[in-house]
Amino acid sequence: MDLPDLFPGFTAEVINTGPVKLFARVGGAADAPPLVLLHGYPQTHVMWAGIAGDLALKFRVVVPDLRGYGQSGIADIEPDSAQMSKRAMAGDIVALMAALGHARFALVGHDRGARVGYRLALDYPGHVSRLAVLDIVPTLDMWQGMDADYGMRTYHWFFLAQPRPMPETLIAAQPIAYLEHTLASWTALKSLDAFTAPALEHYRANFARPERVAACCEDYRAGWLIDRRLDEADRAAGRTIGCPVLALWGGAGFPAERTSAAGEEASPLTIWRQWADQVSGHAIDAGHFVVEENAGETLDRLLPFLIPST
Repeated sequence: MDLPDLFPGFTAEVINTGPVKLFARVGGAADAPPLVLLHGYPQTHVMWAGIAGDLALKFRVVVPDLRGYGQSGIADIEPDSAQMSKRAMAGDIVALMAALGHARFALVGHDRGARVGYRLALDYPGHVSRLAVLDIVPTLDMWQGMDADYGMRTYHWFFLAQPRPMPETLIAAQPIAYLEHTLASWTALKSLDAFTAPALEHYRANFARPERVAACCEDYRAGWLIDRRLDEADRAAGRTIGCPVLALWGGAGFPAERTSAAGEEASPLTIWRQWADQVSGHAIDAGHFVVEENAGETLDRLLPFLIPST
């Protein structure tokens, strides 16, 4: 089906990264500093439509669908769902950017895309100049911070990671209802009002395809299996992210609830400072979907970080 074009002035690219082909929108001056925007679950690259044009005034902006999502390729299943590990996805982004002529770039990721971002910064430290992570704390800290209250809020981490094909089968009964419940319930207002009609059209089209739902489940299985173990190994080895890191989170989003549920008075920055050497951050007046719920404040926080004063 033909879906609305939400990126006027951007080109559409399909890049073979080796394991999969990635679909990406690319915009901005060819000689501008490169910037990658990575989406999360249960969305696609179109979540960035509200700010990509503004960012393209300053950057060469690359907006891909992660493997398994949107219009990008789906990798064959591997043991421990390793094909959807954030390490594998990070390798995709490095290959994508290399194919577009960029060895080093800034990266902004939301949700699963932010998990890909911090894994990329750990695994490929020379490639990331600046990293912004939107409404997450690292995967290991998420699992370690679970209690009854927080587990109820983040039930999808347990549900989607169940052995295949149980969650896929249950979602298949009402995929669009499940999608819309997920989107609405993670906003501050508990509604779909933050999402434009064209963006919802993209999200519904993606979620109506069983193979895409299955890939999402594999993503969360990888989070329980290989991603958690990779974080544990980095924590044990004392590895940290060397580039500057900006953490933004919704005041009614998951990291804010994570620290509250764990009984911590400090902000999510306390957690990120265990993982990175240079960390700054702010809460945004929003729920989980900070870009779509509050594009203006998100952009106002991102630009000074991405373009630091000298």
